[in-house]
Amino acid sequence: MTRPLDRLIRPRTIAVFGGKEARRVIEQCDKMGFTGEIWPVHPREAEILGRKCYRSVAELPRAPDASFVGVNRQLTIDIIRDLAARGAGGAVCYASGFREAASELDDGNDMQEALVAAAGDMPIVGPNCYGFINMLDGALLWPDQHGMLRIEKGVAILTQSSNIACNISMQTRGLPLAYVMTAGNQAQTGLSDIACAVLEDPRVTAVGLHIEGFDSVAALERLATRARELGKPVVTLKVGKSEAAQLATVSHTASLAGNDRVSSALLARLGIGRVDTLPALLETLKLLHVAGPLASRDISSMSCSGGEASLMADAGERYRVNYRPLRDEQKKPLKDALGEMVTIANPLDYHTFVWGNREKQTTAFAAMMKGGYAINLLVLDFPRLDRCDPADWETTCHAVIDAARATGARAGIVASLGENMPEATALFLMKAGVVPFFGIEEALDAIETAADIGAAWAKPAPPRLLEVVGDAGDAITLSEHEAKLELATSGLKVPEGRTATTAEEAANAAEALGFPVVLKGLGVAHKTEAGAVKLNLASRDEVHAAAKAMAAVASGYLVEKMVGKPVAELIIGAMRDPVAGPVLTIGAGGILVELLDDSAILTLPTTSEAIREAIGGLKIRKLLDGYRGAPTADYAALTEAVAAAASYVVANASKLEELDINPLMVLPNGQGAVAADALIRRRK
Repeated sequence: MTRPLDRLIRPRTIAVFGGKEARRVIEQCDKMGFTGEIWPVHPREAEILGRKCYRSVAELPRAPDASFVGVNRQLTIDIIRDLAARGAGGAVCYASGFREAASELDDGNDMQEALVAAAGDMPIVGPNCYGFINMLDGALLWPDQHGMLRIEKGVAILTQSSNIACNISMQTRGLPLAYVMTAGNQAQTGLSDIACAVLEDPRVTAVGLHIEGFDSVAALERLATRARELGKPVVTLKVGKSEAAQLATVSHTASLAGNDRVSSALLARLGIGRVDTLPALLETLKLLHVAGPLASRDISSMSCSGGEASLMADAGERYRVNYRPLRDEQKKPLKDALGEMVTIANPLDYHTFVWGNREKQTTAFAAMMKGGYAINLLVLDFPRLDRCDPADWETTCHAVIDAARATGARAGIVASLGENMPEATALFLMKAGVVPFFGIEEALDAIETAADIGAAWAKPAPPRLLEVVGDAGDAITLSEHEAKLELATSGLKVPEGRTATTAEEAANAAEALGFPVVLKGLGVAHKTEAGAVKLNLASRDEVHAAAKAMAAVASGYLVEKMVGKPVAELIIGAMRDPVAGPVLTIGAGGILVELLDDSAILTLPTTSEAIREAIGGLKIRKLLDGYRGAPTADYAALTEAVAAAASYVVANASKLEELDINPLMVLPNGQGAVAADALIRRRK
């Protein structure tokens, strides 16, 4: 259920309940210039900080837009019930001792359920959270210090962790923080719903999420859709892993997927960026605030040092960025501006011949910025302001700003050591539309993420994620033959085959199919290790002997026509992720499945374009392309095979637990792709 959060996060009236924490909320609102009304509620005090105290919710002048409830957990439930009955706009629940303490307190879960029931349709944030800071309006339901200033436009950062929020509020990187919000236990209102609410504020440019666990995939999907519609990107710092599915897996699929990799695939599908560190989150938000998503990964780099140019070039090897070579029309203006001794390249070491000369620097920088790059970087570490004169460094900043304005290009200044970018300089650059990056790695991480969002937004919006309610019942494993028959109905090509119960029947089946054949023992999970598979059997006697040899481990036999020599062997798998639902895995198969650890994940439903993109990112693609003169793979058939497997998973999503096609034999171009082995586990 979606609850409107506007009154809560952008209040005109605030009620505060409690003692010390409530008093701090009033102090913070006063300090930040909140112009609305604040109503303290206390059973004994006559006034707090010059404001009349009320004894209860019923005595308040009217229903408050927002309430900070800083009392014990039992009283919190009572106050929330009264606020909901009064028609209040929402509340922050500060108290702990709810679900987060369920292992220590027997009634923790019951208390949280009671809190949600008391709130009804009224939005609540928490419990076990600090609340939020709204620096656009000076409205702080926040019982502690923070490091933020009033602004007119900026980004919002949301987190489950109150301490992480405190840390973020103290940043000195020049990032304009419009909202810092915590969600605590997300008992009723999750991070995604809060993010949707702040996105609607026209003064918010981008949203950052620090996520410990997804509150709701449906809410996350709504957030991604609205972010795209409004042109306001979302980036996440996703920590930990989703709860592992309780599967008795008998294939490679679950280990290949990995729940954290599923999270990455889900975010990529939705066009939500992902970073791995807090500094990268802040630097990416700075870039998105100034420039929005990037149209490509093409970047330029300039510095007055060969050492810095080398640092940038080497760091670029670790990120998906492209130092595209200079265009011919850029080279002469650069040479004219910098002189014959400067090697014209990207990254560019422009030396110090133009150092301190704003006009010549502007000319050179503008020539570089005319290359059509997604963003143009200049490495510049400031000297210590308490000991040195920064005048020439300031001249360089002005030259970058002048060049960016003259060309209309995006620009950023990168301090190779983050501490070498003064906060005042960062604020000045942000105001001028130039991104101040703290650290080379963080800058390239931010660019890569912004380009990922840009690439996702350039494509049509993906179809809605598959919503699945699983069937009840025990899981069963189909025989290989049964699994292949089912997959064939979805369009997957499988070898012609027959089952047999005796060695004699197996030999008869082989003669009917035509040699050479493969013989497999049924009822064996790992056939190769158990000696329950024999290839290239060329006569009736060979089949009969092989069947006799594996009789002790097999409950029956499967005889199939041999598949021709493949260009490569792949695996296609599916499993039920507890968060994202059914997901498909494709990667290097056969004996390479563990050796290469080469796979990609597709959330469902998928498209042919997404399948081709996933295949294109695999290491095994070198084999598919015809390594060292070998034939090229049948890419069309491979794409169709993956699409057929995806179709089967979607059609059987409510009962499917696990699918494993390994290997999928990808034959030379024009000859197809054949599932040589298959496993299906599903509910009865």
